[in-house]
Amino acid sequence: MLAAAAAFPARAADDPVTLNFVNADIEAVIRAVAEITGRNFVVDPKVKGTINIVSARPVPKSLVYPTLLSALRLQGFAAVEGEGIVKIVPETDAKQQGGTVTAGPVTVGGDRLVTQVIALKYESAQQLVNVLRPLITPNNTIAAYPATNALIITDYADNLKRIDRIVASLDQPPAGEPVFVPVRYASALDLVSILTRLSDPAAGGAVGAPVETQQRVTMVADPRSNSVIIRSENPARVARVRQLIADLDTPGRPGGNIFIIYLKNAEAVRVAATLRSLLAGGGDTALPGINTSALAAATGAGQPGTPGNMTGGGPAGAGSGGGGAGFSAGGASIQADPTNNALIIQAPEPVYNNLRAIIEKLDIRRAQVYIEALIVEVSADKAAQFGIQWQALSGIGRSGVQGVGGTNFGVRGSGNNIIDTSVALSSAGQGLNLGIINGTVVVPGLGQILNLAFLLRALETDAGANILSTPALLTLDNEEAKIVVGQNVPFITGQYATTGGVTGVAPFQTIERRDVGLTLRVKPQITEGGSIRLVLYQEVSRVDSTSNPAGIITNKRSLESSVTIDDGQIVVLGGLIQDAFTDNTEKVPLAGDLPLLGALFRYDTRQRVKTNLMVFIKPTVVRGPHSADALTQDRYDYLIGEQMRMNPEPRVFWNDTTRPQLQSLPGAPSAPLIPPLPPPVTLIPKTEPPAPAPAAPPKAPG
Repeated sequence: MLAAAAAFPARAADDPVTLNFVNADIEAVIRAVAEITGRNFVVDPKVKGTINIVSARPVPKSLVYPTLLSALRLQGFAAVEGEGIVKIVPETDAKQQGGTVTAGPVTVGGDRLVTQVIALKYESAQQLVNVLRPLITPNNTIAAYPATNALIITDYADNLKRIDRIVASLDQPPAGEPVFVPVRYASALDLVSILTRLSDPAAGGAVGAPVETQQRVTMVADPRSNSVIIRSENPARVARVRQLIADLDTPGRPGGNIFIIYLKNAEAVRVAATLRSLLAGGGDTALPGINTSALAAATGAGQPGTPGNMTGGGPAGAGSGGGGAGFSAGGASIQADPTNNALIIQAPEPVYNNLRAIIEKLDIRRAQVYIEALIVEVSADKAAQFGIQWQALSGIGRSGVQGVGGTNFGVRGSGNNIIDTSVALSSAGQGLNLGIINGTVVVPGLGQILNLAFLLRALETDAGANILSTPALLTLDNEEAKIVVGQNVPFITGQYATTGGVTGVAPFQTIERRDVGLTLRVKPQITEGGSIRLVLYQEVSRVDSTSNPAGIITNKRSLESSVTIDDGQIVVLGGLIQDAFTDNTEKVPLAGDLPLLGALFRYDTRQRVKTNLMVFIKPTVVRGPHSADALTQDRYDYLIGEQMRMNPEPRVFWNDTTRPQLQSLPGAPSAPLIPPLPPPVTLIPKTEPPAPAPAAPPKAPG
């Protein structure tokens, strides 16, 4: 072998070479190839073993080096070329030894180790890594660089050429690129509605049948440019849709420009009023972008306006000028059909297309606002009365000069006056009443009364009230809502009665009924930033007295305000904190001021009234069915829990415990939900949780 290697340099450059290495040492074979090719090799110490290279026929000298690389690869070794030196290293270490790096197609061939950077245009580099990794030699690498959407692959040159062809076939522009189709006469919105029904391949098939990607067509209308944007993976279906648009996009017939638009969310009457106000602006500002003079020339001279038509005129004076009632027949006529919630529009196609785009933006589903109000009124009323009254009436009715007298305090008829008690003991007021009676006496003007010589009265009252009202409303954005919980009380506003000897005239009264109780009226408006503007009126009233001769007396507390609140925020809108103390003393001059003995000539009344009234409110924006379902389920489950809590206990002689029971909401579990839910109003957190009930059925917290 060494003799053959020594003879190689004597050959001409183009002479063929016969290779015959059987179980030859790798280092010796590399040394022989170096002599033949003139390359410089550096062999890693870990490269050991034997190699077999046998050629039945002589091979050109240019194939000697590639043949060596193939033989080394079969033994698990690789060649790394760089700066005039070929390094022979184990294949597992070759990717870390540097080598040739190319950003374009691989020009070299064979089993040379090359690093290639492939920049992708359409496909994702991260997704292609998973596709190409099985095609890479296990000891070599492939990685994705998302920043530039590129692949970095280190592998043998021949394999990189194959991978390059695979990537080129995969990195193709998508077949479903959007196609822009302008519409001249018809409305793009109407065409999309018609073509969607015609192009749906599942329209005639089974409900829920999957649609193939090649058969799917997506169409979107652009109202601003009155165009249709089409996208599909099937070019034939795109061409068919474009042909349908061309067939439908024809000028309207004279007198046939009447369109019907069915609204989905908005009210036809309100939308019609808005459009009338827009069109009735007069001049060229009636519809932006519409030349009314050219429009009138194209559609004919204007006709006298009729009710429901909008007159807007061009320079020729076809309209009414300064904001008339509407357009002439050459403009637009809009009529609302409340029964079908539809708009009937008579207008040329250019005007209709602009109106259609405006209607689409107005006919949207509005958000709702759930408003929780909390009115808390806590009051305490404490009063105390103590007084002594006496009278000496024994001398009444005797002859001669006699002395009578006494003390009496309090208004007659209040139950506190000693004279009223003398006339009738049943008129004595509440509390402790102690007296001394000595028979009866006849008093002129009063008749026969008890001879009540002494009366002591003592009374202490302590009354408290805790009133909690929790009205709640759900209303559309910018729509007013009202709730009234109370009584409808009649108030006398006038009366007539028969007088004198007039006969045949019956007495009568005129009555006005008013709501007395809780009233909440609110109009929410959701701003662009998500906060809520509330215009609200809150009133709490109740009947205080019905014995007044002038009519019924009511107590009223009302609040009227406009505030801006964030979604879900709790704020206090108004309040009253009142603490009143009254100290009333009725006494006999001088005598009532005496120490100790003064109590015999004095009547003391003290009263303290404390009132705390606060109004809280919490708005919540409801933008979809899921939010509304959550609110409904929460309140519904609370009511079911209250029903279970008030379930009557069985009795020995009456075991029937049936009572009205709410059913579970659709979609809820079949069994009634009795979780530990909060009370209906959760605006103020509780300080102490309620104690669990010992009864068998679980009880919702009160």
